[in-house]
Amino acid sequence: LKAIKKYADEQRNAMRTEVEQLKEEKIKEAEKKAKYDSEKLIKDKLEAKRNEETSRLAKLTQEGQKKLFLERAEMTDSVFKKAEEKLALYTKTADYSEKLMESAKNVAALFGGESCTLYLNEKDMDFADKIKTLFVGETEVCTDKSIKIGGLKGYCKALSIVADETLDSKLNAQREWFIENSG
Repeated sequence: LKAIKKYADEQRNAMRTEVEQLKEEKIKEAEKKAKYDSEKLIKDKLEAKRNEETSRLAKLTQEGQKKLFLERAEMTDSVFKKAEEKLALYTKTADYSEKLMESAKNVAALFGGESCTLYLNEKDMDFADKIKTLFVGETEVCTDKSIKIGGLKGYCKALSIVADETLDSKLNAQREWFIENSG
C-alpha cells in the first residue's frame, strides 16, 4: 500500500510538474501572441494615422497651391487691367499717333508693294487715310472689334503674312513674360 501510495504521489507530482510546465508554455505562447498582436495593432494604427495625416497634408497643400494660383491670377489680371487702362489713355496722345504711323511704316515695309487689308480699332479710323498713303499696293482699311486698345493689323494675301502691331497683342505677349518673371 505504501509502495502504491508512493508511486501514486510520484505520479501525481510528475503530473503536477508536467501540468505546470504546460501551463507555463501556454502562458508564454499566449503572452507572445498577445505581444505580437498588440505590436501589429499598434503598427497598423500608426500606419493608418500616418496615411490619414499624409492625405490631410496633401489636401491642405493642394488647397494652398490652388489658393495661391488664384491669388496670383487675380493679381496678374489686376496689373494687366491697370496697364490696359493706361494704354487706353495713351491712345489719346500725340505720341500714340506717331507710334501708330511708325507701326504702319513697318507693316508697309514688310508687305512691299503688295495689296493688303489693314484692320484698325474704330476710334483709330481717323488715321486711315494717312496710313493708306504709306502703302504702295492697293490698301483696304477696315475696323476690327477684336482690337480693344489700339494699333493695327495687316494681312497680305499674296505673301500669306499677317502682321500684328496692336497694343492688345503686345500687352498680351507681356503677360507670359510677367507670369514667368514676376515671382
